[in-house]
Amino acid sequence: MIGKLKGTVDEIDEDYCVVDVHGVGYVAYCSARTLATLPAPGEAVVLFIETYVREDMIRLYGFQSGLEREWFRLLMNNVQGVGAKVALAILSTMAPADLANAIALRDIAMVSRAPGVGKKVAERIVTELKNKAPAFAGSASGTIGLKQELGEGVAPAPITDAVSALVNLGYSRDIAANAIAAAMKTAGEGADSAKLIRFGLKELAR
Repeated sequence: MIGKLKGTVDEIDEDYCVVDVHGVGYVAYCSARTLATLPAPGEAVVLFIETYVREDMIRLYGFQSGLEREWFRLLMNNVQGVGAKVALAILSTMAPADLANAIALRDIAMVSRAPGVGKKVAERIVTELKNKAPAFAGSASGTIGLKQELGEGVAPAPITDAVSALVNLGYSRDIAANAIAAAMKTAGEGADSAKLIRFGLKELAR
């Protein structure tokens, strides 16, 4: 099984690239996000690889990071109705941290933005991966716990009210939650919603 390719970019197409490793060209199917990060043909590249084997096919999927590959595996192995094509579409639409945030917040609308992902599939993704997302949150790991509380409706009232207030001002739920999470560190324990809103707006103004 191939786990990583280190070589030079030979070709970049709409949904795959070819990596030349010592004269052998490997075709790796990638998310749009990964393809956008690839260097120009002839330049060095490293791709994390998931090898997919079926009776009639062996296919390589390439990712810019090990974390993106882990999300591909999570989606493929844990959510009914999500195959390789849908998993790549999701990872083309959202970075791993954004996907973890959307799952924690139970933001079905955000997940269903990916091509080929309807409401029912998005609901399954949110439900099946809610307990696994924190371990693969990447840069979002610092606020994932708070977002899970918000998504499950068990966050303290001042926090819920403060996030809702920022959402009503036009911020996304994710950005609002990040701002209030930062505000909590400044405002201290027991801060009321008004104080959290005030400090949250200061965070957003930075």
